[in-house]
Amino acid sequence: MAQRVKLGRLSPNTVDRYNHTLTEFEIFLAEQAVSALRDIRKPFVESFKVWRIARIKSKKHSRGASGLPLDAAILHRAFSFAVENEMVEKNPVRLEGRPGENPEGGAEPFSSDELLLLRRHAEPDYLAFLLLRWTGLRGSDAVKLTWAEVNLSSNEIDRVTQKRRKRVVLPIHSELLFALELERDRRHPAPTNRVLLNPATGKPMTRPRLYERIQSMGRRAGVPTARPHRFRDTLAVDMLNRGANPYDVAKMLGDTINTVEKHYMPFVKELRDRVRNILETGVGLEELAQKTPEPPQITTQKPN
Repeated sequence: MAQRVKLGRLSPNTVDRYNHTLTEFEIFLAEQAVSALRDIRKPFVESFKVWRIARIKSKKHSRGASGLPLDAAILHRAFSFAVENEMVEKNPVRLEGRPGENPEGGAEPFSSDELLLLRRHAEPDYLAFLLLRWTGLRGSDAVKLTWAEVNLSSNEIDRVTQKRRKRVVLPIHSELLFALELERDRRHPAPTNRVLLNPATGKPMTRPRLYERIQSMGRRAGVPTARPHRFRDTLAVDMLNRGANPYDVAKMLGDTINTVEKHYMPFVKELRDRVRNILETGVGLEELAQKTPEPPQITTQKPN
């Protein structure tokens, strides 16, 4: 992993996540007094998953143990290494679906009412609200965004995303642009300074603190399920509602068209309303037929 990080093929955040899962598995091994690979079979790993779910849910921000598929995928990869090197015959880890996939199968955008409430109660996190609202950046990218990546002259943000290592060039919405200009004039930051600061400390925002502050914003606004990633879903669905195609959304989010079609285009309420409006107000086949004039009747008469 260290070699892949140096080559730019792996994010340090991914390494940290791998180490976290493996540390949790080591704790479980110690509790069960297991030290031999031959004792780690499928039933044992399944019991680890049950233990892991209970451990996750005992903590704040557990989100229903939605990180278990990623834990399983990391553990599966570790044991794949063991299989490849003939340490074990079979991989004892069964995958739990695709990591990061919503079990409900779709996006979770804020409703228009929720978005309005969050806007009204965004202070003192108004810049974070606007950045997430108009860029769709993941939390990890939002907190690590530097002023060097913000070009106020061309009204664009140019960044390589943490998760997929894709370069995204984002147009800056006029509302966000105005807020960024005010923040720049207030702070006179260096290019390497982070854009988002923690209002409580004045220090660079971290991902856990961003999550907590968005949740606090949600509680003030009466939106208890508020979290940073929902702004990403909201922007994607909002763009689709405004007429953007999946390619536009994919480029904006630094995602694949397939991901956009699978995750954002299923009929969440916002898209159903748009389709309903088209069905109610558009010109369909029957309306088109009614508007088409009847062709003139041509009769042929025999000559006298």
